[in-house]
Amino acid sequence: MARGERGDAVRDVAVRGPATTPSLGELRRAGFTRRLPFELSELHGPAHGTVSLPLHLAWSGLTEFDLGRPRLRMSCYRILLAEGQHDDLVHYLNRERLIAIWPVLRTLISRDIRDVWESAFGELTPSLTAQAT
Repeated sequence: MARGERGDAVRDVAVRGPATTPSLGELRRAGFTRRLPFELSELHGPAHGTVSLPLHLAWSGLTEFDLGRPRLRMSCYRILLAEGQHDDLVHYLNRERLIAIWPVLRTLISRDIRDVWESAFGELTPSLTAQAT
């Protein structure tokens, strides 16, 4: 899906007529779509080391994540995909890490988040990420 198409999808949900109310899923997907980077190449976050997430992201517990530990790395990326705004995503996510862990990560996130990211970025489609690993 091209950048303009994502904007159109968000606008379509926001500009519906009074007879049609968007579903909760449509509203959630529109919200996740607005946060997306334009391209995965914008994701310049760390690939190694420890990441300290701010409280507006990691508000319910652990705030430091050792990216060398698979479970902590998955937890960090789950939090970022669910809670992160555009600037958080480009600051903390790493393109290569995201693509590498996507086959497992996609099973740990909500369907809305998974659908938005896979629709926007062909690199994350299940058949392509399976071939890359």
